[in-house]
Amino acid sequence: MPILISDFDGTITRYDFFDRVRQRWPYSPQDDPWEKFVSGEKTHFQALAEIFASIRTTEADLLGLADSTELDPSFAKSVRALQDHGWEVAIASAGCGWYIDVLLKKAGVSVSVHANPGTFDPKRGLLMSLPEHSPFFSSSKGVNKVAIVQEALQQSDRVAFAGDGRPDLRPALLVPPPSRFARGWLAEALSERGEKFHPFERWSEIADQLLKVSSKQ
Repeated sequence: MPILISDFDGTITRYDFFDRVRQRWPYSPQDDPWEKFVSGEKTHFQALAEIFASIRTTEADLLGLADSTELDPSFAKSVRALQDHGWEVAIASAGCGWYIDVLLKKAGVSVSVHANPGTFDPKRGLLMSLPEHSPFFSSSKGVNKVAIVQEALQQSDRVAFAGDGRPDLRPALLVPPPSRFARGWLAEALSERGEKFHPFERWSEIADQLLKVSSKQ
């Protein structure tokens, strides 16, 4: 069975949830947890956990903010098409499962999800925790996407990967270029390294390409 492993924020959605939060509850440049991650002062998990803990609003308002990340409107249809053609689809995210689960449920999509667990408290924010009992645990990101892709490669001779951010570079390099999909930061990083990939703007384009190739085999 072929396997597609996909990032969530900025890949299945147009915008990253943590960026929406940073825009709504901004930090000063010197205190921005994300900039401290980029400079190496914080881990990816630490930065996102701190950003999410800054949220102060109602659950209904936060759900609206999650909606504003713009899930690909063709996502559910594309997932079903892949599954109908024998593909397993799995999400691997260094973000928080709280909003991922909400958006997937709203879209009516059922796929495997590897993400950092979280709970929402209006007075304390979105509290993200490390998935310490996951077989794909990473102390720096929470979720080890490299390990997820490596396991998939042991299970199938056809594995595709799609992503857009910094945690996606190493896992993307594990799959062959025809099965590698990238946008945003990841696309730039792969281009700088002379690595080939399929660019995309909407997640449904990934499904279309994989189904097109499958039909020729």
